[in-house]
Amino acid sequence: MAKELKLLVFNIGEQFFAGDIMEIERILPYETPTKLPDSPEFLEGVINYEGNILPIISLVRRFNVQATSNSDKKRHSIIVTRYNDKAVGIIVDAVNEVKSIVEEMIEDAPEISSSISKRYIKGLVKAEDKIIILLQLSNVLSDEEKESI
Repeated sequence: MAKELKLLVFNIGEQFFAGDIMEIERILPYETPTKLPDSPEFLEGVINYEGNILPIISLVRRFNVQATSNSDKKRHSIIVTRYNDKAVGIIVDAVNEVKSIVEEMIEDAPEISSSISKRYIKGLVKAEDKIIILLQLSNVLSDEEKESI
């Protein structure tokens, strides 16, 4: 019997991404992070999350993808993901849906993608008229980047 996965589908610009729902702790409405001096380019800043400091990263900057032309941050969301005992927030343009798929629907990313992207891209899912890039959210940042923030 095929293993079923539940994915949280979100978009950044015109591109669709997804993460395993089991990697996601919470979805927060967007709030402007406090900028930190001398931080990596992809680190938007930090917010107060349940009494703790939560680093907020921008996938637009991390993946070097085109942002939406609409700079209205009110519709953006922050996806909170946890790795080991640390949490990180990821800014997305919009959360679309929770989608159920079977593992067989996941196709390997093309060989032309770099070894870095293979660290955090689990594969591609064809859905209706779009391709969804399935991410391993806990691996979006390298171990060195996790330590630096």
